[in-house]
Amino acid sequence: MWAPIVLAQTTVKEAWVRGTVPEQKATGAFMQLQSTQGGKLVSASSPVAGVVEIHEMAMEGNTMKMRAVPGLELPAGKTVELKPGGYHVMLMDLKQPLKNGESVPLTLVVEGKDGRRETLELKAPVKALAGGHDATKH
Repeated sequence: MWAPIVLAQTTVKEAWVRGTVPEQKATGAFMQLQSTQGGKLVSASSPVAGVVEIHEMAMEGNTMKMRAVPGLELPAGKTVELKPGGYHVMLMDLKQPLKNGESVPLTLVVEGKDGRRETLELKAPVKALAGGHDATKH
């Protein structure tokens, strides 16, 4: 059987999506990306969200700021970690709550140094909110 993943220039490891509570309309997806020849993560999409963007979270003085970025460089052979408090894929305008144990389909598009685009399809498991506790305040 032919396995296209063997030909992939980019690999994804340990992908996950943060679970949500009812009425929450946004969450983050996190993972480790590695490109053998180098490239750039240029877009992401998911059927569970109306809008999906690549975001950076960074400290500006004493304030944590989050902003969309046009792409994320993937240096050849180096692992780039998308994690809470750093770069991540932002899922906004969620169509339903994301519960622990579900999986979220994600499509990532990576543009290689040669300009060719590679599409990566994955299913990221939903993990409970920090510590497994319900984040809602009663």
